[in-house]
Amino acid sequence: MGRDNGPGVHVPEQRAPHERAAGTGLRFAVLGPVRAWRGGQTLATGSPQQRALLAALLLRDGRTATAAELIDALWGDVPPSQALATVRTYASRLRKVLGQDTLVSESGGYAVRVHREALDLTHAQDLAAEAEKARHRGDRLRARTLIDELLGLWDGPALASVPGPYAENQRTRLEEWRLQLVEARLDLDLEAGHHAKAVSELTALTAAFPLRERLRELLMVALYRGGRQAEALAVYADTRRLLADELGVDPRPELARLQERILRADEELARPADEPAAAPAPLRPAQLPASVADFTGRASFVRELGERLATSEGSVMAVSALAGIGGVGKTTLAVHIAHRARPHFPDGQLYVDLQGAGARAAEAETVLGSFLRALGTPDSAIPDSLDERAALYRSTLDGRRVLVLLDNAHDAAQIRPLLPGTAGCAALVTSRVRMVDLAGAHLVDLDVMSPEEALQLFTRIVGEERVNSEREAALDVVAACGFLPLALRIAASRLASRRTWTVSVLAEKLADERRRLDELQAGDLAVKATFELGYGQLEPAQARAFRLLGLADGPDISLAAAAALLDLDPHAAETVLESLVDTSLVESAAPGRYRYHDLVRLYARACAERDEQFPGERETALSRLLDFYLATVACASALEKPGDTLVDHLVPTSYAGLEFASRRDAQDWLYTEAGTLLACARQSAGGRTLRPAVDLLWAAIELAESGANAKEYEATVATACAAAELAGDVTSECRALITLANVHHVSGRFDLADRECRRALRLSSVARDPLPACWSSNLLGIIALYENRHQDGETHLTRAIALFREVGDRPGEAAALCNLSRVHLAMGRTATAVSLARQGTAMYDEMDHALKGANGRYALGLALTQSSQLEAAADSLEKAHRVFRESRQRLWEGMALFRLAEVDIAARRPARAAAHSENALTVLRGIGGEWRRGNVLTVLGRALAAIGQTDRARVCWHEALGIFETLGSPEAADVRVLLDPAAVA
Repeated sequence: MGRDNGPGVHVPEQRAPHERAAGTGLRFAVLGPVRAWRGGQTLATGSPQQRALLAALLLRDGRTATAAELIDALWGDVPPSQALATVRTYASRLRKVLGQDTLVSESGGYAVRVHREALDLTHAQDLAAEAEKARHRGDRLRARTLIDELLGLWDGPALASVPGPYAENQRTRLEEWRLQLVEARLDLDLEAGHHAKAVSELTALTAAFPLRERLRELLMVALYRGGRQAEALAVYADTRRLLADELGVDPRPELARLQERILRADEELARPADEPAAAPAPLRPAQLPASVADFTGRASFVRELGERLATSEGSVMAVSALAGIGGVGKTTLAVHIAHRARPHFPDGQLYVDLQGAGARAAEAETVLGSFLRALGTPDSAIPDSLDERAALYRSTLDGRRVLVLLDNAHDAAQIRPLLPGTAGCAALVTSRVRMVDLAGAHLVDLDVMSPEEALQLFTRIVGEERVNSEREAALDVVAACGFLPLALRIAASRLASRRTWTVSVLAEKLADERRRLDELQAGDLAVKATFELGYGQLEPAQARAFRLLGLADGPDISLAAAAALLDLDPHAAETVLESLVDTSLVESAAPGRYRYHDLVRLYARACAERDEQFPGERETALSRLLDFYLATVACASALEKPGDTLVDHLVPTSYAGLEFASRRDAQDWLYTEAGTLLACARQSAGGRTLRPAVDLLWAAIELAESGANAKEYEATVATACAAAELAGDVTSECRALITLANVHHVSGRFDLADRECRRALRLSSVARDPLPACWSSNLLGIIALYENRHQDGETHLTRAIALFREVGDRPGEAAALCNLSRVHLAMGRTATAVSLARQGTAMYDEMDHALKGANGRYALGLALTQSSQLEAAADSLEKAHRVFRESRQRLWEGMALFRLAEVDIAARRPARAAAHSENALTVLRGIGGEWRRGNVLTVLGRALAAIGQTDRARVCWHEALGIFETLGSPEAADVRVLLDPAAVA
């Protein structure tokens, strides 16, 4: 009938869809309050004891329960005198609600007869069975999804508010099962590498179920995989002490063994990915050129193409076409695969270089003639016309198993007559052009090598001794080669032939981008010559786009930005760019995004210097790109920050930017374009484009707080600052300094932020630029707050409010008010702190300023916490956290979580405080600076101590103390008090 899946849980052999009963018939729930529905209407199930009777019948899976069994279920050993009559009354009432056919009387007892899918518990059991099967077959994602769905069926404690000993026993059983499912889900999360996310939940669960050793075990594993070995060991110490105190026992052997593995830093705990399966034996043609002895890497392509070509042994003729830029190793890979494939093609292998990248591609008639001769056809029997030769060629191959390698094809039209026509044969094609019009072909885009593969190839040619002695220089060489196999082979061959050169000498030669392509030639091999073949075949419009697009720095470029740079409408730009993708000179990074290989970009720039006809066209193209980014960021800023006057003070642009339908669209664009936008600003930070480049950085200042772009943003701003100072451009320097000060503030380097703010403030009066003065005063006030200079902070912020009012910048004024609230809070003026934060937040709300409104609510939450209005504080901080998360402001998302943890500590909710602190540490990883991390660790330690995990708490406090002592922060004294055993006790 069924099988067990956990303690006392009946799982049927097959799953019936739960949804089938949801809309038309009866439906019941026991995983939460006991409820019943007919269609969409809730049915009245009566008093708690009447619901207890219904639950007892539902949990018997349609079997009859005698009256005595039901009395025992409802009242146990002490039933009332009228127990039997009461049971009959309850059954009668339920029958009226459910129907005569549902609650039936038989053999002196009762039964509920419904489709088994009508009960949520049976649906849960079916899901559990399916999840178990998925896990056994290795489908962790499917198992995780099913368990999530299963746990979602619970609506509070099972059989909630249902009295009686039977209900109590079942409630305990179902709660145990639910916890086992939660453990299984967390175990799957750890198998999938989501250890950081799991720590927060496990911390809360171990606080709620302190004696459950499996949860402790999972927490230790999650902490260890997150690099927190000391905390993992502290969990074991807490567990051992707790079990000894509460139960007088030691931890179970599994937990002890886990502690030993952590102590010896067992590498298996890191769960390395399974080694890839060995590639199946590829195919082996006979006419191929010799395979290179030092063939390296490409295991996935060897496997993929080998499996594809092997299908030719069935009922189809397999065709695979490799495309990629010149020098990427298409021929080398194809030859390697074919040499390993001989057992699959015992009847012969054919090869031809179709010279498709040259000025005169091979004619199909000529190639067919040579193939027919190789297959044994005498010259006298070879027809003259292309069609007749192709027909004879296919007839000759009929019944044979032959591989045809068509190397360096020009296009699909050239190779169609050369394809075998029968099963058992296969064709492997290489080309710089993607064969999108070759029907039935398996298309493969060949990219450059991975860094590991590239270093391996370089080492094989140069020798391990020379490379291992200068490994860093070797890594520089392979990176300068862009991991392109041809470039790597040329560079390695030059080094191998010059015994007096060191690897560092070669690395230094390749470091000069203007000379790099000239250095990458050896004998008749040259990277530049390879690219020249493709460039020479471009139409004039393609060649212009290829040259100009290569001028832009950055990882890739969007279609809209490329259209601006090329001065084309988007449709025309897309047409020419997609044609360049088809030639493999440009890559399609994603729909609507394009990129160059590093060496191809250098070649494109060389072509721009050599071939661009109009003076100044290169500079003009880059200026159009900068205009596009500044105009678009201004549009996004106006949408994100309504009422902000910064947009009105930016350099005017002549090229229109994008417009956005919503704030989310603007955010998506900004963070998608971040890398390319910052590269454009860095590239433009000089000459006549310096000022718009600085304005672009200031307008996109949110990137400094996103985490993902913080380092790149900082480097770009530093470049702009240096350029402005060198040029003597006071206005640009002033604006660059205020953005740099904000970067230092975000990173927790308050001394540097203070220095740059003061420089910006001095220069703003010289430049007569009001905005830097406003924002410098505002930021100086925040820094003073962090450094406990509260009187200075009040002075700076009061001045900032006045300056913002002078220029009519209401968002800036609201920001300064909220910051002044925090200063008043630190000075003990709680009432005015609350008032100022409410005033600033109200101003933001009037302007419909969502993100800055979240900053206001953050400040308000701090003030309300200090004034002991804890629920209002939590509500304010939760609202702020949601907006920060949606706006991808990781710094403030993490800080809001930290402040929520402080509220939880004040409200004596230590488990929630621990969870919020853990989440804050995860979000703030890599951003915010060590001072903020120290504060979060301090609060996490307080929460852990409150739930009895004192050893873990002390680990957190020791780490926080080290941070504060290194920074010279006054918070160190507070942490020393926490670490004092008497204080902890």
